[in-house]
Formats: sequence, structure tokens, C-alpha cells
Amino acid sequence: MEPEVKTAEHWFYHLERSSLEAALLPLLEKIRQRGWRAFIRSADQDALAELDRVLWTYKPDGFLPHGLSTQPHAADQPVLLSESADNENAAQIVILVHGAADMDLQGVERCITMFDGKDEQKLAQARARWKTVNGQGASASYWRQDENGRWNKQN
Repeated sequence: MEPEVKTAEHWFYHLERSSLEAALLPLLEKIRQRGWRAFIRSADQDALAELDRVLWTYKPDGFLPHGLSTQPHAADQPVLLSESADNENAAQIVILVHGAADMDLQGVERCITMFDGKDEQKLAQARARWKTVNGQGASASYWRQDENGRWNKQN
């Protein structure tokens, strides 16, 4: 008998009130508190460089340990930023941003798609991904922010 292959949960974060960075940083802190690794895939090299800068400087009393996949020791990074589809740091959480395409999620617990609700192209891409994920029978959740900035799972 073949062992059951666990498929990743898919969470969709609809960015309407917060910037990507404002939503992503607390999420990454929670991921790290769980002892998990994160792999952030972007379709935009310049945006990755900016995200790298933000992760180094967003807290005056610390930083979030991370690196770019183009730098040495990428596999050792607890948070890895990449354009590649290769989950080099064996992350439990994959976060797709800036319109990044799907990737192989074998061994991944959760795939989070964060998309700008004000960008029609990104919105259409997220809707198409949602349909694909649901069509495959995977577990999918949709999250929106309330007026106080808290994330709420929608039914």
C-alpha cells in the first residue's frame, strides 16, 4: 500500500489595507516562532532586493534572519528570498508574492499567496490559482483584513 502523500494547505491573503511588507513581516515572525522555515518566491528581482533591505532594517532592535538565494549558504537560511522555484532551504512554508508562479510543493505544509487587490492582473492571477487549487481538491482558505487590520478567514 502506497503511503498517502500530504498536500500543502493553500492560504490566499488579499492585500487591500496593508502593503505587502506590513502584512508579511508579522507573518514571518509567527512562522519563525513556530521554528519553521519560509521560502519567499517573487517574480520581481528588484522587489526581492527591496524586501531583503526591509528585513534587515524594519526593527530598530533586531532583524529577521534571512538571505537571498543568489548568496552563499542559501540552504541554511531560515527565510530565503528567491525568483527560483527550487525550495533550497527545505521550507515548510512557501510564500508567493509579486505574481510568482506556482512551484512544486512536495514536503511543504502551507503555500501562501499574497496578492494586491488593487492590481487587476494580480487579482485575476490569484483567482485562477484559487480555481486550480480547489479543482485539485486541496485545502484552500481566503483571508481578508478587517477595518482594524486584523486578518480574518472568510467562508
